[in-house]
Amino acid sequence: MTDATKPKLKRGRKKEGPNPVDGHVGARIRLRRTLLGMSQQKLGEAIGLTFQQVQKYERGSNRISASRLFQLTRVLDVPLSFFFDDMAPDVASAPVYEEDGAAVLSDRSSVDYEPDPMAKRETLELVRAYYSIRDDSVRRRLLDLAKALAVSNSSDPT
Repeated sequence: MTDATKPKLKRGRKKEGPNPVDGHVGARIRLRRTLLGMSQQKLGEAIGLTFQQVQKYERGSNRISASRLFQLTRVLDVPLSFFFDDMAPDVASAPVYEEDGAAVLSDRSSVDYEPDPMAKRETLELVRAYYSIRDDSVRRRLLDLAKALAVSNSSDPT
């Protein structure tokens, strides 16, 4: 078989976008970085990358090697399991693909899922603001208020 007649393998990413697991791990990196009040620039400096590379990790468009993930556990002060916690069942069961795009383990389902509310910027800002309240009693009253509002909102038919 000559080079001209050999079947060519597709290289690079599939057109569907980032692997859902890579996206989840990236979102967890962003969550922890934001909770620590760390910029992408500072995280990049700590692990020897540019902020643009950190952005790609957080979007899931660049895969993270095992050694880099280990480095991130040290810089972000989390266990390795942190990056895989709270993974949606459809993400965890996503099939593994070969280089030619063929599924190895199972067919990919087209399940739409809601993004993790813990990965939203609003949630991160709320958590940081909550923990910046120094008075424990004020923080507790704020928590009680938020719970009461959530209950009244869920029972309101409007």
